[in-house]
Amino acid sequence: MNSPTPDLATQFEAVRQSGVVCRPAQLGLIRVAGDDAGSFLHTQLTNAVDDLATGTARVAGYCSPKGRLLASFLMWRDEEGIVLQLSADLQPAIQKRLSMFVLRAKARLSDLTPARAVLAVAGAGGAAALQAAGLPAPAEPWSTGAAAAATVIRLPDGAGLPRWQVVLPAEQAAQVQAALSAQLLPADSALWDWLEVQAGVPRIALATQEQFVPQMINLELVGGVNFRKGCYPGQEIVARSQYRGTLKRRMWLIHGEGEVPAAATEIFRPEDPEQPCGMVVNAAAAPQGGWDGLAELKIDAAGGALHLGSASGSPVRVGELPYAVPFGDAA
Repeated sequence: MNSPTPDLATQFEAVRQSGVVCRPAQLGLIRVAGDDAGSFLHTQLTNAVDDLATGTARVAGYCSPKGRLLASFLMWRDEEGIVLQLSADLQPAIQKRLSMFVLRAKARLSDLTPARAVLAVAGAGGAAALQAAGLPAPAEPWSTGAAAAATVIRLPDGAGLPRWQVVLPAEQAAQVQAALSAQLLPADSALWDWLEVQAGVPRIALATQEQFVPQMINLELVGGVNFRKGCYPGQEIVARSQYRGTLKRRMWLIHGEGEVPAAATEIFRPEDPEQPCGMVVNAAAAPQGGWDGLAELKIDAAGGALHLGSASGSPVRVGELPYAVPFGDAA
């Protein structure tokens, strides 16, 4: 009989002391294969893809012609092509939309989600546990390693803790998870969601589609936009936001009490009850109570009083991301 999973605070203590392993929720995978896979995606996404080499992962966005994000991806190359990881509720529609633009390119898109499982490892003991399970443990963020049919991706730290993601054939997942659990505490996906928030790397979901230009959620600050690459949908608007000082919004780490808000929940200032000043991008239960989230906010609102859902809603306070957020855009 399986033991009950410990509460979030206990899991957090475990990830700080040694490490945890879990299965992230709500992730979809798209395989892009064929000789032109890289060059095709290079014309569609905000980041460079044609020079994406084995051993490297990147984040990227997929924009509408108006420069608004339709999806955000974690992407990497393996021996079969390029994998795009995105929010599961977007996977079918995004795969269909990208397929419409393949035209004569030698590129084939398929749903990889049923054939692959994703395991997540975090904490100081993560590297040793991965190696004991016969897997690589890349040391630098956004680097990858491969063993047999598995890809291990070193992700940016969350809450100062190292993190890895293992993508492997679904039929191998239970065995590998059991091997990792010999040294790591099994954890809920909720803890991983919180670590993702702490890392400051946003993920677009169905509720937030077409709400943000990439810079509004700091996508270029986490390496998700290449301003030297060629054209892609929405590129002119993204470039204009970068170089003409028109950007008035950025993403911040926030904290609130009560239930975890849904993505796209609006944020208000007391002095302007009719007009929201921001929106929740991602949020997760915090180990010590309440919730932490990533929120897009007007730059001039980030230093004032904020409330969730309405001007009289529960208070929200702004925290610090693990990277600097420029403020000059507000001028």
